[in-house]
Amino acid sequence: MTPLDYDFLRKLVKQRSGLVLSADKQYLVESRLLPVARKAGLAGLSELVQQLRGANAQALAVEVVEAMMTNESFFFRDRLPFEHFRNTIMPSLMVARAAQRRIRIWCAAASTGQEPYSLAMCLKEMGPLVAGWRIDILATDISNEVLEKAKAGIYSQFEVQRGLPIQMLIRHFAQLGETWQISPEIRAMVQYKPFNLLNDFAGLGMFDVVFCRNVLIYFDQQTKVGVLDRIARLVDRDGYLLLGAAETVVGLTDSFRPVADRRGLYAPNAGVCGAAPRLAAIAGGR
Repeated sequence: MTPLDYDFLRKLVKQRSGLVLSADKQYLVESRLLPVARKAGLAGLSELVQQLRGANAQALAVEVVEAMMTNESFFFRDRLPFEHFRNTIMPSLMVARAAQRRIRIWCAAASTGQEPYSLAMCLKEMGPLVAGWRIDILATDISNEVLEKAKAGIYSQFEVQRGLPIQMLIRHFAQLGETWQISPEIRAMVQYKPFNLLNDFAGLGMFDVVFCRNVLIYFDQQTKVGVLDRIARLVDRDGYLLLGAAETVVGLTDSFRPVADRRGLYAPNAGVCGAAPRLAAIAGGR
């Protein structure tokens, strides 16, 4: 692959997904895109780039972008966000939404579904506390391939061993040979939809909670700012945003501010996006 070919692929992937590939990632690109080239009947990456430069390359470009996505995910990843969800977010929102008894959650870049299913299991474990409530979980990802896996809810032994408590495995999964499938009841709690974070968010509606974890790290500064500002417009005034352990809003947007003593948890900033974060209930959820 020539330097010009690599530069073309870097620009294509960034334009379509926001993913920034540094100059030293050529080996990664080659390892992930050679199978795409072979599947298309092409001799190598130079021919792949030639095809991408031509007309009617939309389907091939989608395959290229999906192949470059890092779909790393596991159940209850990093543990702390799910503690925030159980001990801070849900108690706070259940006070604020007592009249409507409805909560909307968005898991952006949900990959193969472990994060939204972890939230669904948290809600299921709450039992009578959420009885009579309508709690919607929307999970989105740019890749149709990983969304199909998420919808099926079938995971390998290795995947269910990563972060999933054995008690939850027994309660919420059925063994299928060497794999495990999450129960129809838990699967029904999550709606999956293809969505690109570079697109307009207007059609998604408003949310009480947004999980946007471990995806901003792949974007450049300008793209991070754009994503966070668009999220701010659809988070309710007393809602919450959760980011990954290596991510922050600090220095990127004034629309959110960190919640004290809750690493990775952010609340809308009063006066910036018309929100007045409700912190009294947060203190009560400790």
